[in-house]
Amino acid sequence: MKIPRDIGASELIRALRVLGYESVRQDGSHIRLTTTLGGTHHVTIPNHRPLKTGTLLGGVLKPVAAHHKLTVDELLAKLEL
Repeated sequence: MKIPRDIGASELIRALRVLGYESVRQDGSHIRLTTTLGGTHHVTIPNHRPLKTGTLLGGVLKPVAAHHKLTVDELLAKLEL
C-alpha cells in the first residue's frame, strides 16, 4: 500500500481514533495522543498540513503499527488512509 502524501494532522488524528487514540495535550504545534488499548502508548504529531512522509511513516505509522502488532499496510487499511 502507498503512504498517503497529502494527509494533514487533523485527518490523521481523526483516523487514529479507531485505535482509541485521544488528544491529551498540545505544546505549540505538536499534539500528543494517547491510547490505552493494548497497553498505554503515546505518539506526538506535528500540527502541519501536509505531514512530511518521513515524519508520517517513521514518527507515527511505524510506532503505532508496532504497538498494535500490525504491519504498516494493515494499519493503513484499518485507518482507511
